[in-house]
Amino acid sequence: MTLLTTVFAAIISTVVWYRSAPKSEMKVGILCWLFWGASIMWLVDAIFEYAEFGAAYFTPAPADMLNDLFLGLSVVALGLIIWLVILLVKDPKGVVKAALFKKKKQ
Repeated sequence: MTLLTTVFAAIISTVVWYRSAPKSEMKVGILCWLFWGASIMWLVDAIFEYAEFGAAYFTPAPADMLNDLFLGLSVVALGLIIWLVILLVKDPKGVVKAALFKKKKQ
């Protein structure tokens, strides 16, 4: 489930990135790299786990599947948080800078 969750997140972020590729104002490419990196990590983990357990790898207990789903969603949430921090630090549209240096009218 962790692999599926991160692959779906990677595919969705890649489609969003591709639709806005020339502009790239929202730095979605960084999000793609994060999710594809996590997907590759989980793929390697699945390969080694399959090598260890064989066919039993494909029949996990429901509790294990739920735990893996929560872990996958946590990884996606962490990736989104990292992307938001990078987006706020780089501030491509100047929104944060404008909000911080806005002068109050008196």
